[in-house]
Amino acid sequence: MDYLHHPFPSKRHTVFAKNGMVATSQPLAAQVGLEILKKGGNAIDAAIATAAALTVVEPTSNGIGGDAFAIVWIKGELYGLNASGPSPELLTAEELKKLGHDRMPELGVVPVTVPGVPAAWAALSKRFGKLSLLETLEPAIRYAEEGYPLTPILGENWKKAYEKYKSHEGKEFESWFETFCPNGRSPEIGEIWSSKGHADTLRKIGETDAKAFYEGELAQKIEDFMVEHGGYLRKADLSSYQPEWVKPISTNYRGYDVWEIPPNGQGLVALMALNIFEQLDAPKWQSAETIHQQIESMKIAFTDGKAFITEPSEMPMSVENLISKEYASMRAKEVQATAIDPKPVELTKSGTVYLATADHEGNMVSYIQSNYMGFGSGIVIPGTGIALQNRGADFSLNENHPNYLKPKKRSYHTIIPGFLTKDGEAVGPFGVMGAYMQPQGHFQVVTNTIDYLLNPQATLDMPRWQWVGGKKIRVESEFPNYLVQALERKGHEIEVMANRGSFGRGQIIWRNPETGVLAGGTESRTDGMVAAW
Repeated sequence: MDYLHHPFPSKRHTVFAKNGMVATSQPLAAQVGLEILKKGGNAIDAAIATAAALTVVEPTSNGIGGDAFAIVWIKGELYGLNASGPSPELLTAEELKKLGHDRMPELGVVPVTVPGVPAAWAALSKRFGKLSLLETLEPAIRYAEEGYPLTPILGENWKKAYEKYKSHEGKEFESWFETFCPNGRSPEIGEIWSSKGHADTLRKIGETDAKAFYEGELAQKIEDFMVEHGGYLRKADLSSYQPEWVKPISTNYRGYDVWEIPPNGQGLVALMALNIFEQLDAPKWQSAETIHQQIESMKIAFTDGKAFITEPSEMPMSVENLISKEYASMRAKEVQATAIDPKPVELTKSGTVYLATADHEGNMVSYIQSNYMGFGSGIVIPGTGIALQNRGADFSLNENHPNYLKPKKRSYHTIIPGFLTKDGEAVGPFGVMGAYMQPQGHFQVVTNTIDYLLNPQATLDMPRWQWVGGKKIRVESEFPNYLVQALERKGHEIEVMANRGSFGRGQIIWRNPETGVLAGGTESRTDGMVAAW
């Protein structure tokens, strides 16, 4: 792929290498992946090792008790893994309404769903890995036991989480404070934090290929805690869980195939938005008219996505129809010269980690995992380091809503890995973490790469916009003021944000099919790093 020069000053440069590459939001985790590659592991082993390390070195965004998705390119084929967990069998809308809830709680034991992360590691290792699961987890175990110093963005997010959780009373939250704030406060930037319980749990997962988590000692501890504190997750929910191998879905955008995991994930939204935008006669460069059309395409795609995406068996409209060019052509007619006001979508904040890996054999992985809304539910199983997610918060208690809560149902899921191919050859993995920013980030990565020929680092450094509902748009402070004014004249309500935290955090690795040379970029909005050799 040919690249133009960077149109904005870059804080980093694209990294080039041939033997292997790992890109993620924490330098220590990226180097863990590189360590595994040098040890003889492949891109899949490196992805597992990096993901496990991220549960230790970035617990503000993910954990052992979260969900995961992956797209794997190996031997010329793409494979998808959906490791999102369902709601507990005992959790029903009727039960919660009896308890006085009119909407799903965000914190505590109620929104906890079955974690998919350990099962994802085990499934990837068993099917594609060269090393044992325990070998890939050893670096993460080491960091959990010996500790590591907090990096700047990590420290800021940890402090925000402490301020959030300290206002919530209840014995169910005590273990969170004991684990993550052992000195009665959040750790400072540069301060060492460790968790022996976390290390022990990772070791048990590695030694048993995750069976200890779903069937053994750890599963029992999770059930015991839930029973004690009025939660719904049980050992039976854990033991019956299996991640799902799926066929990734795609659309062709200007000669490139863009791949996402099918629903219950929201990757479909990115594909729909690309399809709609492709129908429009947009100028070649990022003029106000181009950005206006991008925003309107995303609005329409998101409105449809929120209306239809849920468990595939319960979707009122098929994926094939939603990503068809015919459907895009029909929806593109809704785009006008000024901002439209679609059905409002309530957007929330999140916490997620994304990573991309590649090895010298041409294998590549796009991987994402999350606890949701930062640390998740605020529930930590005592002595284990297992911070449980709160994905159930996205369920609705309205029986007419597509994400109406039912037992053993997976909710609408925000985390999505992306992948790009051209003419049947891998271009590479990409992702932008951050709740409902994710499909918007994917859309902007793809258009910046394909339409404007930006290299990976330039693509990630470009100032971003974010639709938050109605005509409301957030832009980063680096966004050119003349474009802000032009968009306001088109009816958009623009809020310029000094804090870049809500605009997602991305990673990219592209591979040259002729030379095998890898080109990687990492997010300037986080503590990220591209590790390569």
